[in-house]
Formats: sequence, structure tokens, C-alpha cells
Amino acid sequence: MATPNDLQFQEFEEAADLLSADPGASTLSMAASSTATAAAGGGEDVKLDLSDEEGQEESSELLGGQKPAGGFWTFEYYQSFFNVDTDQVLDRVKGSVMPLPGRNFIKYYLRNNPDLYGPFWICVTLVFSVAISGNLSTFLSEMGNPAHHYRPQFHRVTTAALVIFIYAWLVPMALWGFLTWRQGPERQIGGYSFLETVCVYGYSLFIYIPTSVLWIIPFEWLRWTLILVAMVISGSVLVLTFWPVVRDDTKVMAAATVVTILVLHALLAVGCKLYFFHTAVHVPTTAPTTPPVHITLTTKSQ
Repeated sequence: MATPNDLQFQEFEEAADLLSADPGASTLSMAASSTATAAAGGGEDVKLDLSDEEGQEESSELLGGQKPAGGFWTFEYYQSFFNVDTDQVLDRVKGSVMPLPGRNFIKYYLRNNPDLYGPFWICVTLVFSVAISGNLSTFLSEMGNPAHHYRPQFHRVTTAALVIFIYAWLVPMALWGFLTWRQGPERQIGGYSFLETVCVYGYSLFIYIPTSVLWIIPFEWLRWTLILVAMVISGSVLVLTFWPVVRDDTKVMAAATVVTILVLHALLAVGCKLYFFHTAVHVPTTAPTTPPVHITLTTKSQ
């Protein structure tokens, strides 16, 4: 039967050789450390779990920091701007077509998590809907004209893409720069970021997608009514969002900023309607008539 001395920890020969080779090396005694820990903690056991720290570090890399600090030339930098699910996109689309007083689009729907997924696909869809609907509108309006030969106008896709993407990017950039300059460094904490400004403008264009499809109906009064309704809805989203930021400025500057936002928004809608959905006016042409020829028959008497 083993004696108590046999059950005690014995130092291995390899450990002894290592200590003899390097006398200054630090050693850790489990018995001494546990005794010191128990004495310092008043009898409480203190456990150190390194695996939890490693797990938290890995979780922070995966979950934490949805906007990584990588350079703008990396794929991960732009991937963070598309980190949004379908429910969030649908909720933001719903908020863009049903603006309610007191609901700031950025504060209520974005919640410090703006995205480029929704604005990008809204702009792409709007480009094709405007171009295709414009071609169909031209075809229907010229259907009764025998002198017209229909040809698909593919250049309208390029024109629509330039106009819509320039508006969806340059106008928010100019507005963000202007608001940043007007607010000053002491009030920039409560302002909007450039990404939030672009996100608001992108989602505000969603209402024009079904509107452009309905523009195929060849009734001018209906088209202008749809334009008016779409401008009121989308313009309300922009005004309700940016008014809390500009209202602290002077009255003249605040009113001028809001009016500029609405005018540029109206120019986009009216310009698309006039360029892509103009109605051809048929002028009836009459065939040239030749004057009647009078023939006189004479008889010769013999």
C-alpha cells in the first residue's frame, strides 16, 4: 500500500536540469499560489479562465465593430455598409412612403446603422423602371401614327443612370458639407454623417419607382397628379429629417435650405417626366389635292 510520502508531488529530473541550466528562470508553484490566493481572498477561491478572454476577443472581432476600421481600399470597409437584413430594409422603405410628423427618418428608422444596400438597389431599380416605362410610353403614344417606326431607345438607360446617381450622391454630399459648415465644430455632435444623408436621399426615391410605372398610362392629368403626390411624400421625408438640424440656424438660412432641398427634388421628378414621358402631339396631315382638270370636247362638223 502506498505511503503518504509516495503521493506527494515529485520534481522531474528534466525540470531540475532546466533549473540548473538557468538559475534565474521564474517558477510557479501551484501549492504556493493557491495558498497565497486563499489567504488574500479571505478563503474565497479565485479562478482564472483564460478561455473566456479568448472567446470574448474572438466575439469582439466577429460581432463588435460593425463598421471596421480598415482602409477604404479594402473590401471589408464597404462590406460593413451592406450589413443589413431584409426586415430592416422593408421597414425603412415603409417609412419612406409613409412619413409621419414627429418621426425623424434617421432617428426612428436608421438608428445609427445606415446602409447603402437599400439606396443602391433603389437607384438601380429606378433607373430601369424610368427607362423601360419611358420606352413603353413612347410606343403607346405613337401606336396610331403610321409614319412612326418604333426603335428601342437604349441610351435612355444611360441618361437615367447618370441623372439619378448624380442626384443621389452629389446632392447629399453638397448638403452634408453645407450643414457641417453652418453648424460649426461646437454643434457637429448632433449632426448627421455623410452616410446617413446619402441613406435618407436613397430611400426617399423609392416612391418614384411605382410612380414611373404608372406614368405609362397616357393621360397627362394623371401623370402630373402622380408627380405631385410623389413629390409631397418624398419631400416630406427630407423635410422632416433635415428640419431639426437647420431650424437652429437663422430663419432666412433655414428657409432657404429647405426650399433648396424641395426645389432640387422637384426638378428631378419634373425633368424625368418631361424627358422620358413626353406625349407626342399628332398633327393631322391632309393629302395635297390637285385642281380639277376641265376637259372640253369639241365636235367638228363636216
